Amino acid sequence: MSNYRKKFIVKPDSKVRLKHFDPGYHGKHDSHKSALLEIQKNLQKMDQLQYRMYAENKHSLLIVLQGLDAAGKDGVVRHVLTGLNPSGCVSTNFKEPTKEDLAHDFLWRVHPHVPAKGSIAIFNRSHYEDVLVVRVHGLAPEKVWSKRYDQINDFERLITSENNTAILKFFLHISKEEQLARFKKRLDDPDRQWKISDSDYKEREYWGDYIDAFEDVFNKTSTEHAPWFIVPSNHKWFRDLAISQIIVRQMEEMNMQLPKPTVNIADIRREYHQAQDGERAERGKKR
Repeated sequence: MSNYRKKFIVKPDSKVRLKHFDPGYHGKHDSHKSALLEIQKNLQKMDQLQYRMYAENKHSLLIVLQGLDAAGKDGVVRHVLTGLNPSGCVSTNFKEPTKEDLAHDFLWRVHPHVPAKGSIAIFNRSHYEDVLVVRVHGLAPEKVWSKRYDQINDFERLITSENNTAILKFFLHISKEEQLARFKKRLDDPDRQWKISDSDYKEREYWGDYIDAFEDVFNKTSTEHAPWFIVPSNHKWFRDLAISQIIVRQMEEMNMQLPKPTVNIADIRREYHQAQDGERAERGKKR
């Protein structure tokens, strides 16, 4: 079995150029049908591991999803992460900051959404927007956003060390041609037209600027404690396969254990049998 964690990870201090990564890569599988069984096994394993995480209440997991428009962030949440128990999983979509957000530091609105022990948090877009769209559209001067890489690294180091949080950051890598093809599907499918934005085609004019910005993000913020993964995403099913496998392997490495009972099982078993005997006796009286 291919090790997608090893294949797609951005090692610290790398000099990434996205042109060297094939967004159409699909490994040994050539179709969704071929990959489906492996995806389903990953999702089943993820569910089991999340149960342990929730019960043990010592670890947490933060999943960050980033990508250009139509890269499939919502699709990952829907197809990969909806199998998780919602009582221990929350997805947050960081859209344009509010006036209150802008009155604080850029991480102020993010920190309340990091996962508590025993839970998983998904950031559908994230704090990285403040070194991506802010940079590309000049929403803050370079002397401001250029400091944020170190501030992000410090923030992620804080939550990994203080709250035992594992962080997985996924860049969903699609080609410009694939993006346009997905825009066409949105136009042609009434069920997808709600996704269409006035900015879709305007943002395509900044494709190269966004690529430069993402490359700097990978080179400056992929760390041992919070790595980036560049996931080929032209094929949605392969994207789901790779991400589900990487999440499972990370959760397995946490070596989570179910807690020991806090009661005397022998005593509780005796109480159960007494209750069972009492129930039988009641049924006998009613006959």
